[in-house]
Amino acid sequence: VQLQVSGGGLVQAGGSLRLSCAASGRTVREYSMGWFRQAPGKEREFVAAIDWSGSSTDYADSVKGRFTISRDNANNMVYLQMNSLKPEDTAVYYCAASIASMTIIIDNLYDYWGQGTQVTVSS
Repeated sequence: VQLQVSGGGLVQAGGSLRLSCAASGRTVREYSMGWFRQAPGKEREFVAAIDWSGSSTDYADSVKGRFTISRDNANNMVYLQMNSLKPEDTAVYYCAASIASMTIIIDNLYDYWGQGTQVTVSS
């Protein structure tokens, strides 16, 4: 499966962005999906995950209550709605797919990765 990420940009603190991840090659319904991010000089970190059906989600503590992961299997899309953005959310964001059916929070358990998209939150 190929993953194409879009939706990053520059936003002021308190603002919102929605990231999109478009899957091609295989139906996204076959995969659990996740979002990760990497800030300059830091390790890549888990942000959010959703199981294949969309019935189970998982979030990093730092984004709980502000970010929402969702999926549209009919259109092979996964989204990350980011609200109340903070400067510390600034990072390159990545979409990933895992052949596992449940939510996965460990990056090396994902099988496919999209290219990153830059999210910059100004104070």
